[in-house]
Amino acid sequence: MRSISAGTALAVALSSVALIGSAAGPAVADSSATLPITSSGDIIVDGVHQRVFISDPSGGKVVATDYNGTVIGTITSLPQADGLELSADSATVYVAVPGTDEIVAIDTATVTETGRYATGDGTDPQHLALAGGKLWFGYGSVGHGNIGSLDLSGGQTRVSLAQEADGTWNDAPLLDSAPGAPNTLAAGSRQYYFTLGIYDVSSGTASRTAFLGGQDAAIGNTAEDLALTPDGTELVVATTAGEFQQVFRTSDLSETIRYPSSYWEQWSVDVAPDGLVAGGTDTYASFGLPHVSIYKPGSTTPRRTADFTDYQGGVAQETLLDHGDLAFAPDSSRLFAVTHDLRNRYRLRVVTDPSKAVTAITVNAPATADRAKSLTVSGKVTNTLGLPAGTTVAVTRTDLESPNGKALPAATVKADGTFSFTDTPPAGGKVTYKVSYAGDADRTTASASDTVEVSRSSTTLTVNKNGNIYAYASNVTFTAHLGTTYKNRTLSLYADTAGDGKGKYLVKTGTVNSEGNLSVTLPLKRDTTVSAYFSGDARTAPKTAKSWVGAKVRVSLSLSRYYKTATVDGHTKYYFRKTTNPHFTTTMTAYPGRSQRLQFQIYYAGAWRSAGSQYFKLDSTGKSVVELGGTHQTGYSMRVRSSYINNSSGDTVNSTTHGSWKYFTFTS
Repeated sequence: MRSISAGTALAVALSSVALIGSAAGPAVADSSATLPITSSGDIIVDGVHQRVFISDPSGGKVVATDYNGTVIGTITSLPQADGLELSADSATVYVAVPGTDEIVAIDTATVTETGRYATGDGTDPQHLALAGGKLWFGYGSVGHGNIGSLDLSGGQTRVSLAQEADGTWNDAPLLDSAPGAPNTLAAGSRQYYFTLGIYDVSSGTASRTAFLGGQDAAIGNTAEDLALTPDGTELVVATTAGEFQQVFRTSDLSETIRYPSSYWEQWSVDVAPDGLVAGGTDTYASFGLPHVSIYKPGSTTPRRTADFTDYQGGVAQETLLDHGDLAFAPDSSRLFAVTHDLRNRYRLRVVTDPSKAVTAITVNAPATADRAKSLTVSGKVTNTLGLPAGTTVAVTRTDLESPNGKALPAATVKADGTFSFTDTPPAGGKVTYKVSYAGDADRTTASASDTVEVSRSSTTLTVNKNGNIYAYASNVTFTAHLGTTYKNRTLSLYADTAGDGKGKYLVKTGTVNSEGNLSVTLPLKRDTTVSAYFSGDARTAPKTAKSWVGAKVRVSLSLSRYYKTATVDGHTKYYFRKTTNPHFTTTMTAYPGRSQRLQFQIYYAGAWRSAGSQYFKLDSTGKSVVELGGTHQTGYSMRVRSSYINNSSGDTVNSTTHGSWKYFTFTS
């Protein structure tokens, strides 16, 4: 015994163990929508078909959307497509196409091209307006501009160019007309010198009746956009001259009023059929200023403003509005705007009820309250126009007993816009108080809400069997017990089985019995957590309880290459020749990446003592075969067993399981 240590001998022998067979196992209702364009030239609205047409000069196309911004059609092959005009019957949209010196007609119903009209080589038509029974177009290039007309009446089209003296316009002039003044044509220049012109086209030719411009105008830099009032008596101009939109009489182009803006340069303007004026700037989001201000005719206080800034992760993203990017719907119900960010990604913005001042409501309720006791809710209604005396707001309470809401008495708004009311909540849990203002012809509707967490009583909930360990595939019955509640007696039972990837899943829902119990029986093949969930009721708070139970694996060990067996001390003992390397075959419940621990012991000095252990990978069927090599000492009683050790065996889905000992010895 001194010359040979049995424990050491076995430990050394294990270092030569060979594995046989398989290796280890085998995330206000204003709106906006993305536009498929890379630039914007002009925008016009067809109220009959409720469509918005937008030209894209860089893309050489016109895109048609519905009022929500959903694209319904695209007309291509329109190089440098720019100005748009809508026929009086809304049947046709005309687009100026300087890239081919043409004006192209588009059917508004089908969004298809229906005709092309040449304006002459090198004319570069850019801006359009219908007046006096003809389609007028501003044409030309930098330093040379003029006005032409296209007569579409009769069977043959006729083009008339150079309707103004050479040198009057330094670029293709902007054009506009108004249904209330069918023979009036307004023009303006975007070049350095501020230039405006008014024309009478009743004779079929453009006869200038008023002019303002040139170096002596001293008005500002440029006219970026212009729009006639519905009756044609005034011309509203977006200029780069200052923080305002300028208004001029069309009779003599004398200035009448200025609509103040929030930023220095004005880029876009439009006038609605009801006279509402919208002016837009290219203000940056970092300035915190609105992009568009909307005015009632003659008022210098905005009726409404609109900010088109987008946010990503709480950070304002720069959004810009270019010239000519505003258009009212023909019924004045909406204002459409085309914006783009610094990456030239375009969006169509829709402002609903642009004539109405925006109403805002704040509601303040206590964070917590006791059920069946009075609480007070307060708030404020604000509107730039103020509110009429006697204004009331509707109040609705939503709780567990009134999930669809219960109307409470209306609250009266004081002169300063504040209101308050008291209520005694009959139900606990989350109670929401919603306050709504109906709005009127001049003010938008508005609503807001706040939530109170109202107290509820607590109940007891338990699940039995917690901490128990069961043999593999045992059928185990779990019982959840629910204490006293107000009304709800329903429980939901969930199981979470280790390693199946499903997470927590529902196994039973039902009403507890007269003793407050609900049971479910589950076959346990892996460690499992059973949860009971009580959803609560109007007077009882929700409750959750859990029970964890372990499931062992199936494990067996067989020995081979022995030459005989015998029953010794009540167990089978296997005998091997010392020249034979035993094979130990383990069969265990399979799981990806799982290993079994093979443990050896030797009987020495009246006790079983450790002789080493080692982990061996199981194949996909849960099998491993181990050969015990090395020099085998005779005369010793030995034993071996296979075990699954939670975590150490490569996974944690089962509870530690030890197989039975197998006894063996070596003989000569």
